[in-house]
Amino acid sequence: MSSPATAPPAPNNLRRIVAASLIGTTIEWYDYFLYGSAAALVFGRVFFPESDPLTGTLLSFLTYAIGFAARPIGAVVFGHFGDRLGRKKLLVISLLMMGLSTALIGCVPGYDTIGVAAPLLLTTLRLIQGFALGGEWGGAVLLVSEHGEAGRRGFWASWPQAGAPAGNLVAVGVLSLMTGVLSDDAFNTWGWRVPFLLSAVLVMIGLWIRLSVDESPLFKEALAKAERRKAEERAEQPPFVAVLRHHWRDVLVAMGARMAENISYYVITAFVLTYCVEHLKIDKQTSLNAVLIGSAVQFCLIPLFGALSDRVGRKPVYLVGAVGVGLWSWAFFALLDTRSFPSLVLAVTVGLIFHSAMYAPQAAFFSELFATRMRYTGASIGAQLSSVAAGAPAPLIATALLSSYDDSTPISVYIGLAALITVVAVVASRETRGRDLAAIEPDGSLAAEPVREQRSATSA
Repeated sequence: MSSPATAPPAPNNLRRIVAASLIGTTIEWYDYFLYGSAAALVFGRVFFPESDPLTGTLLSFLTYAIGFAARPIGAVVFGHFGDRLGRKKLLVISLLMMGLSTALIGCVPGYDTIGVAAPLLLTTLRLIQGFALGGEWGGAVLLVSEHGEAGRRGFWASWPQAGAPAGNLVAVGVLSLMTGVLSDDAFNTWGWRVPFLLSAVLVMIGLWIRLSVDESPLFKEALAKAERRKAEERAEQPPFVAVLRHHWRDVLVAMGARMAENISYYVITAFVLTYCVEHLKIDKQTSLNAVLIGSAVQFCLIPLFGALSDRVGRKPVYLVGAVGVGLWSWAFFALLDTRSFPSLVLAVTVGLIFHSAMYAPQAAFFSELFATRMRYTGASIGAQLSSVAAGAPAPLIATALLSSYDDSTPISVYIGLAALITVVAVVASRETRGRDLAAIEPDGSLAAEPVREQRSATSA
């Protein structure tokens, strides 16, 4: 018999929760990726005009990387309160913080107007973005994972993951539209600000949708158990302490699994714009359109890879992505160097296909590693600590390698080493497919054997 916490929810309710998580993560990733694309295309000229173009881009990516430093802090803070107060409340706060900081970036004057205060303000707002996103990811995927049944968790939990390419699709699409209808001077002067200001409207839409969903039933049950233990005077450890004590191996697995996924994504979607525009002298519109097409394909594929992980396991699907992206990095730059638009599209799209094989099962995989009362903290810390070492410096390192060697080979080696780390981490992990989330004890053990639930005919 399934407990109330683990019984499949009504299909309409689950779909509404999935839709709310997808739309919310799309808006937050739109805000975050918009910064990365703008850093590659325009921030060097607006905020660091006294540097040469490549150095200006390097400095822009430095402010981009600084945002990642705040993500683990956001993971700890949002994780703590999300494990104490609930997933929904913290997701509303993260959405508001992200939207406000993004809209304000669109209002920051350039270096020519207020001097050094301009990049300082930009960096401060980027830190707020990073802090908010550090708390967003864990809550969004857990809200879906904890509502769905084990047999299809990979599929349903992959939908919030699809918010990343959807957000990138919208961000790059808006920038592509602006570069297409405006001259370079107009875009560099004021056109780039419009997509940032648009975030204020999107956040209001996302907030309205997010407030309509229910709290996770698993969290409600775990909270009731915690209240009973408190009444019996059995103190509960803070989530961060409990994670480090009982789940430190799982945190390391999550960090290692993220290395290739994170590094490859930011090279394929952010650094590629610098490589094409500054190194290959391909126009902005062509470069943005290649990323636009690749992101559209990735959005469609993520749920399919999530469903595949329900059938064959999280590990096999994840390993295909890690090995694939490590090998593809060599063909990726060779195709870009042809300066042909079809080759650009092929390079980005195939790279994002391999990335999808890692990113799609990641939500269910990480959720299945941690107990309910520390799941928000554990999943967020594992994901966001790796972002500091992986996603944060990826465009910066790639740009520095290109500047030093004037060749893409060192960048391919860099991605290959990241893929090797991810393969080792995933191979060393346990297969979690079908695990009953309610059966994971606070010490990391299972109260019973993992439950392999049959696919519900009503949850298709």
